[in-house]
Amino acid sequence: MADGSDTTLTAEHSDQAPSGLVAGLRSFAAGHGGAKAVIEYVGKRGARIVLVGEDGAWGDQFADDTVVARQACATAGVAVENAWERELMDQMRPSNDLWRSMARRTMAR
Repeated sequence: MADGSDTTLTAEHSDQAPSGLVAGLRSFAAGHGGAKAVIEYVGKRGARIVLVGEDGAWGDQFADDTVVARQACATAGVAVENAWERELMDQMRPSNDLWRSMARRTMAR
């Protein structure tokens, strides 16, 4: 038996993130006075990029995986936070529509 495996599974990534994803990140940042991002792994679906604008607005985008998400943020000039820090969460300002939709979900249980 061989000591190691000669077949290694590696993920191949292109050098560039999808232009539509980068454009969406840039657009959000420009419309909200800048933005920070937190990248969340969501399994086979890929990675969710949660954006928090300087004005407290927030939104999200999806990427194929965390590597693509980081590349897109770097290309768009959006800083990536390593985790949900208290200061970033305090900056978020959910809209009234979001509060209403969350209330409906709670009431429906």
